[in-house]
Amino acid sequence: MSVLERHSAFFRDMFSMPQPEIGSTDAISNQGLEDDVDKLPIVDLHDAAEDVGNLLTAVYDGPTFGNNDQEDFRVVSGVLRLSTKYLIDFLRAKALAHLTKAWPTSLKDWDAREDLARTHETDLTNGSHLYPHPIAVINLAREVDAPSLLPAAFYDLSRYPFSHIFEPTEEDQTYRPLPPAPSRLSNADLERLCLGKEASQHAITSLIMAMGSSQSVRSAPLNSSHSRKVSHTAVCVSAAACRKDFSELVALATQHYLFDRERGCYDPLYVAEELGQLKSAEFSECKACARSLEAWAAREREKMWKSIPIWFRLDHSGDTSPRLC
Repeated sequence: MSVLERHSAFFRDMFSMPQPEIGSTDAISNQGLEDDVDKLPIVDLHDAAEDVGNLLTAVYDGPTFGNNDQEDFRVVSGVLRLSTKYLIDFLRAKALAHLTKAWPTSLKDWDAREDLARTHETDLTNGSHLYPHPIAVINLAREVDAPSLLPAAFYDLSRYPFSHIFEPTEEDQTYRPLPPAPSRLSNADLERLCLGKEASQHAITSLIMAMGSSQSVRSAPLNSSHSRKVSHTAVCVSAAACRKDFSELVALATQHYLFDRERGCYDPLYVAEELGQLKSAEFSECKACARSLEAWAAREREKMWKSIPIWFRLDHSGDTSPRLC
């Protein structure tokens, strides 16, 4: 049994089919190419030659994928398409697992992905993106039935203004070049993008407004001492000052993200992370309230991460692939 037969149900079934005898009237002429291939039957594969080459290399030598950058995506996406088409299950699973590192299902892995992206963009003077265009990922996920890639891809795409997605121009001061999109979103996915982007913007507004009201100052009991200036416990010893701080932080965040539309204004996960660090426990006089703010921001980020499939109307009914966790 050949290597292809062992790994692919498609090729196993195809090679098991009886072949007509050479020279018989039932033999396929192959347009006079028999002499060039010792008169063996020819099977035309209507796939890109590069994708077929990468697939065969992965089957025979084992997959060796890269760092999920744009060039690596071109290779992996071709392998994923053909491993799905030709029922090479082990290779499909490996390709999906590799792509999931860049388009993850957990908030922890998303944060790791973002750290790599920021490092990449900092190291390069042109600020180019590490990862491929999210539209390419969405369309690939649809093509190969890999819905677990969709939430992260839709969320990534939603972080760009519509003008950057559909009419990118370097004249915009906040312009960051996206890699070229090979195709457009379907009408249904375009609708999901619009609805999800609107929901994410509402999430940012709600988050900022909730920061002040949700942060109940951890007041000390009436019989406790108020002589300390710095809190080392879970009790606030400067309630009035902390209330003033939270009020000022809400005003600052409102101006920065809602009015001035500064960096991160389309990224609720980023905004929540930044809000949690505004009152640093390392430098704040009230460590109790600083830690309370950090814990609140972490909880809000977890809630938002799990809400992403809802924002973008991604229905997983009947699907057994990984969920956001």
